[in-house]
Amino acid sequence: MIRVFIADDQLLVRQGIRTLLELDAEIAIAGEAEDGLETIARVREAEVDVLLLDIRMPGCSGLDVLRGLSSTGTLPPTLVLTTFDDSPAVLDAIRAGARGFLLKDISYQQLMTAIRAIASGQTVFQPAITQRLLRALTPIAETERPAEELTARELEVVRLMAGGYSNKEIAHALGTAEGTIKNHVSSILAKFGVRDRTRAVLRALERRLL
Repeated sequence: MIRVFIADDQLLVRQGIRTLLELDAEIAIAGEAEDGLETIARVREAEVDVLLLDIRMPGCSGLDVLRGLSSTGTLPPTLVLTTFDDSPAVLDAIRAGARGFLLKDISYQQLMTAIRAIASGQTVFQPAITQRLLRALTPIAETERPAEELTARELEVVRLMAGGYSNKEIAHALGTAEGTIKNHVSSILAKFGVRDRTRAVLRALERRLL
């Protein structure tokens, strides 16, 4: 059973998503919230496998929710849903720990597939959004570099990077020193031909490594 929490400021949208999710016997509704502050409070108290989060809510936004829950270690695997194709918001959501980002024009089947993927530890980003971000962020000098394969450990590291984990947290998760993780991150950036962690995650998404 996958416990899903729905956070959206529009009642009709919440009801619509809930009705669709209840069609699947493997989905349980863990709760709902109409704004960011309510989302933070209720998610911390509930058992949530996947948080469906609207990025733009009044007062406390979806990004504030991601940051607030991340800061206390209570952020569940989160799939951001929005009507806005907003590249800066995508980047901020990735940095804040979102595991997926989809526009609300997706089909029911796409939503269900994404929820199951997020619940199983995968990441889900619409290819069109990922490609647009890479074009906007990556200089020609970066895109022309030949691809190099990541080692098995580097692949583990980049997957944790995609989850918003710091070097220290990755080191703890993998049972190694923080300095070793820094070396792995440097190697990942060099192999991808990018300058920072965000671009590395986007490159990994583009190459379907996540």
